[in-house]
Amino acid sequence: MASAANQRSNVERAASALAELTHDHEVVVTHGNGPQAGLLALQAEAFPDVPPYPLDVLGAEGEGMVGHMLELALRNRLPERDVVSVLTEVIVAGDDPAFHKPSKPIGPVYTAEEAQRLRLDRGWTLGHDGEGYRRLVPSPEPNAIAEIRSLRVLVDSGAQVICGGGGIPIALNGDGTLHGVEAVIDEDLTAALLARRLDADALVLLTDVDAVYRDWGDPNQRPIGSANPAALRGMHFASGSMGPKVEAACRFAATTGRRAAIGSLTNVVRVARGEAGTQVVAPVAEPAIGAARRHPRR
Repeated sequence: MASAANQRSNVERAASALAELTHDHEVVVTHGNGPQAGLLALQAEAFPDVPPYPLDVLGAEGEGMVGHMLELALRNRLPERDVVSVLTEVIVAGDDPAFHKPSKPIGPVYTAEEAQRLRLDRGWTLGHDGEGYRRLVPSPEPNAIAEIRSLRVLVDSGAQVICGGGGIPIALNGDGTLHGVEAVIDEDLTAALLARRLDADALVLLTDVDAVYRDWGDPNQRPIGSANPAALRGMHFASGSMGPKVEAACRFAATTGRRAAIGSLTNVVRVARGEAGTQVVAPVAEPAIGAARRHPRR
């Protein structure tokens, strides 16, 4: 249920787990807002005389909603800390092929009959989600984070930073100005980009399952304790659920040589320590003779 009470309850549970993690780690919290953007789009239809709001505006509204709830919950648990929620704009390429292949699910789950009506009445693209259907929208690659310098300043000041996972999608015009685009960016891929740009020691991606599973849904499914990016990329994971998390973890580990982890929010401390979940670590290449090893900051 997408009610405010239910969202607050979920955020309270998340904040409780994250607050414990901040005792021993410098943490930047990111979040998604696809369900909120979908809900806001539906609510806007109650005003037929007002043209539909574009997805970048709905994304900003959803990001503000989740950011506010997280900020309030974390302030209550970390009264000694400055807690700051930042609306985050993410730059994408205007000619990204994703604009021609909607793939990101947003909003509620519909029945087959509802999905068919929405295809005809609104021209939406809908795809399977469990036993139902959800709206699919373009999900271009995140290329840059507009607020990255400000985020660095906030992190360096000791503030507890919250920022949008997927971010508000924007693109460059020919004259260098910016405009919003009709898309929703995957929050896990943006989190990986943010972690790289902030020179993070680790990337922790949290979900409602305890680890990444090989052969998920089969009788012989089994959790993956650790793997390197090449091994994980050789397996199949659902594009609407675990797939983006695995790809985000692989990107971070492969490009930085640092650890990424995927696991349960309720077990976040052990996942962050490398004691639970799926740990993704790129193989360590032997340095050339005379070259210096670079040790990640701890």
